[in-house]
Amino acid sequence: MAADHSVSRRLDLTSLQLFVAVCESGSIGRAADKAYIAASAVSKRLSDLETLFHTPLLERHARGVSLTPAGENLLHHARAVLRRIDKMQDELGEYAEGVRGHVRVHASISAIVQFLPEDLGSFAREHEHIKIDLEEHLSSDIVRAVQDGTADLGIGNLVHGSAGLQTLPYRQDQLVLIASESHPLAQHDAIDFAQSLDYDHVGLHANSSVHQAMRHAALLAGRPIRLRISVSGLDAMCRMIDNGLGVGVMPRRAFELLHGAGKLVSIGLRDGWSERRLDLVARDFSALPHAARQLVDHLLGAERPHPVSV
Repeated sequence: MAADHSVSRRLDLTSLQLFVAVCESGSIGRAADKAYIAASAVSKRLSDLETLFHTPLLERHARGVSLTPAGENLLHHARAVLRRIDKMQDELGEYAEGVRGHVRVHASISAIVQFLPEDLGSFAREHEHIKIDLEEHLSSDIVRAVQDGTADLGIGNLVHGSAGLQTLPYRQDQLVLIASESHPLAQHDAIDFAQSLDYDHVGLHANSSVHQAMRHAALLAGRPIRLRISVSGLDAMCRMIDNGLGVGVMPRRAFELLHGAGKLVSIGLRDGWSERRLDLVARDFSALPHAARQLVDHLLGAERPHPVSV
């Protein structure tokens, strides 16, 4: 059956809200009571949804209702739509309170720990009426968020590319190996990453750009990474390393900012991949809202390079 392109015009939020309420309560009657609506009116709206999508969404039985596979899919999308509506309402409400611009930024942990506190802090002091929503994400998720419009601007190490998007160079960082002062590798100023493969590692999330680079280097060396534990943050990594659970790889500046987490040392990596670039990414920098363009200009400073489409 051809897609019904009139669905978006015929679908209303109240029906979606009632559908979600019925799914969460498991009963048309209970959902109707909570919404102070007659059960027959709720049932009619559910039937209208099934007619609209040309498929059953709920199985009705004596003890309540259960979802069909199509209903489970609609529930997923309905929740997402309602969350976006709530977020839109919150953001627009802030304009009445004096906000004059809103920028949604998704950034990697490396960018957030090393550079963004100072950069965003100075921007906020110069543009106090522009609100920035900053979320930490993996670089691969940052690209998807910019592509689907969830984020206006992304910042990260784009190891997987950024097809269809534009990028601008933001900062450089360097990955180093972190070890406890008593570790056998601590005596070295710099090593090849392959030398660390004799020892246990404390790693970041498997989809992080740091872990991806480590895994690729290990494959080239023909050896596995002895990953003892994975953590979600750089401070947690330092604490694990300090307590003898292995060595780890993180940006040098992040380690310097976190120094004091234990008796740790940084060891340079001679591998070319340890030198990294963090990029700004957007669908089209010239088409960004004014507030987002102001933020981009601030992050890049006076020297603004031309964006590159990848």
